Amino acid sequence: QVHLVQSGGGLVQAGGSMRLSCAASGRTFSTYAMGWFRQAPGKEREFVATINRSGGITDYADSVKGRFTISRDNAKNMVYLQMNSLKPEDTAVYYCAAQYISPGTTITDGFKYGYWGQGTQVNVSS
Repeated sequence: QVHLVQSGGGLVQAGGSMRLSCAASGRTFSTYAMGWFRQAPGKEREFVATINRSGGITDYADSVKGRFTISRDNAKNMVYLQMNSLKPEDTAVYYCAAQYISPGTTITDGFKYGYWGQGTQVNVSS
């Protein structure tokens, strides 16, 4: 089992940057693919980014590609989402997610994740 605790978030101006962090409990963090998702008011949850167990493979939603970077530190049981060039449309509650997976695999489907963080609000002002 994995327990995820998120930190970061808040208010930032358009064009600014912000980093979200997600701390995972347990000694098997390195066997989990990790993902970031977001949900804006009145909208469905959407995929943002995912990273495989070792951190060598990543995938991004087209809407954030080139602006957001997902990374992980398996020694610290942490996953991060660095968000640059933020836009008002990035405003949402952001969630990190974890799922045990085989090596070399990423997960973009939120329904395939079994563990979720508590969510953190990101507001981007214009």
